[in-house]
Amino acid sequence: MKRHNSPTDSIKHSIGQAASHAWFERLARLGYASKGLVYFIVGFLAAQAAFSTGGRTTDTSGALSAIVNQPFGKFLLFLVTIGIIGYALWRIVQTILDPEHQGQKMDAKRIAQRIGYALSAFGYAGLALTAVKLIMGSGGGNSDTTEDLTAQILAQPFGQWLVGLAGSIVIGVGFSYFYEAYKAKFRRHFKLDEMSQTEQTWATRLGRFGIAVRGIVFVIIGLFLIQAARLSDASQTKGLGEVLGILAQQPFSPVILGLVPLGLQHFRMFCRGDRSPESHTVRQL
Repeated sequence: MKRHNSPTDSIKHSIGQAASHAWFERLARLGYASKGLVYFIVGFLAAQAAFSTGGRTTDTSGALSAIVNQPFGKFLLFLVTIGIIGYALWRIVQTILDPEHQGQKMDAKRIAQRIGYALSAFGYAGLALTAVKLIMGSGGGNSDTTEDLTAQILAQPFGQWLVGLAGSIVIGVGFSYFYEAYKAKFRRHFKLDEMSQTEQTWATRLGRFGIAVRGIVFVIIGLFLIQAARLSDASQTKGLGEVLGILAQQPFSPVILGLVPLGLQHFRMFCRGDRSPESHTVRQL
């Protein structure tokens, strides 16, 4: 008797077929490049602010606003938006198919990882929507979506617990970045046989630094989420731009704010360590 695939298997098969095309790999790679550009702009503007040469502390939405205000800004932002959409789609593929771990036993770590992929897909889909609004001239770069979303969750039954749980997860992600920086597993994505010992050493140091800085930012954001849950006050939440703004108010802020954006810029160079779609990985789906 012929076995019929379940609807879930059919969906996975369809997604796998779409993801196996060369165009999808190119789109996902454009997504990593767009993500890197956005973080570079965030870091660059904050570094300028740190050393009083212009710029400002901002988040990813603010970086999109900076792009659209440049010559040919709408065209540039259109390309970035396509890339962000590609990145969100790649995260969806990772959520549903987990291509890097196919055939392996499902465990708590993999479940948490796939939840993280889903949240990332949701976040970058929202960023793409913000970019579309900016291209159409309807704004979108100034609204505090983090605070709005937190307020909506707090208004639900068990909302404080949910926001507190989200804060704990974000802190956990931050500590996972610390662990990743310590273990330096991103080195497996390097072509070590083509690098000198000095190049390997500095690439590893920069990778560790960038990933650790991202961990610091995540931990701070998570702590503010827990504070928002404890006080049932959505205004306590802070995004990337606000965290950089808080750091700017601390003693030795030029040093602090200069190092954090530098770390974010270094992190974007190691986005490939974030499981980008290598051809052998995607095409096996």
